[in-house]
Amino acid sequence: MWPDQRLLSLIGIELPIIQAPMAGASGSAMAAAVSEAGGLGSLPCAMLDPAQVRVEVAAIRQRSAKPLNLNFFCHDTPMPQPERDSAWRQRLAEYYKEYGLEASAAAPAVNRTPFDAAMCELVEEHKPEAVSFHFGLPETGLLRRVQASGSVVLSSATTVEEARWLEDHGCDAIIAQGYEAGAHRGMFLTDDIATQPGTLALVPQVVDAVSVPVVAAGGIADGRGVAAAFALGAAGALIGTAYLLTHESLISDLWRAALRTARDDRTALTNVFSGRPARGIVNRVMRELGPMSELAPAFPKAGGALAPLKAKAEAQGSSDFSLLWAGQAAALARETGAGDLTRELAVDAKRRLGQLGPAE
Repeated sequence: MWPDQRLLSLIGIELPIIQAPMAGASGSAMAAAVSEAGGLGSLPCAMLDPAQVRVEVAAIRQRSAKPLNLNFFCHDTPMPQPERDSAWRQRLAEYYKEYGLEASAAAPAVNRTPFDAAMCELVEEHKPEAVSFHFGLPETGLLRRVQASGSVVLSSATTVEEARWLEDHGCDAIIAQGYEAGAHRGMFLTDDIATQPGTLALVPQVVDAVSVPVVAAGGIADGRGVAAAFALGAAGALIGTAYLLTHESLISDLWRAALRTARDDRTALTNVFSGRPARGIVNRVMRELGPMSELAPAFPKAGGALAPLKAKAEAQGSSDFSLLWAGQAAALARETGAGDLTRELAVDAKRRLGQLGPAE
C-alpha cells in the first residue's frame, strides 16, 4: 500500500509513476510498456497531427489496455516578428558560414501545435484515462469537453500560484515541476526562471496549497526519488530523463552518448532551441548563444533556423547544435526496458518506504 493512493484511484493505475511525455523522444512503444507495467504511460501529442495521434494510440492499445495519458501543449501562437527572426538569423550567420550553408537556407516549419478543436475531438474519440497539459490549460470550452469525455485532467505548475490557478480552473491533479526537471518548464503565469523553486521546496508547498493530488517532477530518477516524493506529500512521481536511455526511447545516438557521460553540473536552462526555457545538456550553441538569448524568437520558432546547422553537424558526428534535453539527475539514467524500469522504480521506492523486506 502506498502512503497516498489518491492518484492510483483517480486514474486507475497500479503504480504511482507517470512516464513524462517527451515530444520527439518518446512514442507509442514507451507509453505502452510503462502502462503495461502498471504505471501511467504518456503519449506526447504536441508534435503530431491528428492522423499521427490516431496511429500512435492504436499502436498503444494493441499492446496494452491499461490507462493511458495523452499530453498537449497550451501555448499561445506567437504573432509574426520578422525583425526578431532576422536578428536571430544574423546571429547564426557565422555558423552558417562555418558549415558552408547559405544564409537563406530554408528553415523547416516547427510543428508544435497548441491544443485545439481537432485534438479535442481525438480525446472524445479515444477517451484516454488521463489528459495532461503543459503551459497551463486550454480555453474553457475545450477543457469542459475533455472533462465531459471522462478523462482525468492534469497540468504542470512551477509555482504555488500556478498550482492554485490550475485547481481553480478544474485540474484533477497537479504536476509540481521543480527547477531540476529536464526539457520545457511548464510555467504559464510567469517567465522568470531565476525565481523558480526546486522540487524539494515546491512540492510540499503545493501540497499545502491545493486539495487535489500532487505529482512530484524534477530530479527524480530512481526509487530514492520516488520515496522522497511521498515524504514531501506527493501522491506520485512524474519521471522523464530516466526513461531516455530505455530501449523504447526515440532519441538519437548522439543524444544517448551525451546521456552516458552526463553530470550533475552539465545541464542548463536554455531558450535557444525553441524560444522557451528548457533544461538540456550544455553544448556549443548553448554556451556561445546563451544559454538564454534575448534574440531567440518566441516559442516555438527559435529552432527552425537552427535545423540546418543541426543536420549538418550531426552528419559529422557532432551534437553542437542539437537539443539534448535532460534533467539534473541524468547521470542516474540506466539502459533497460521502459517496463522493467517502471517496476524497478516501484520496488525500490516501496523498500525505502518500509513496505518490503530487504530480500523482496
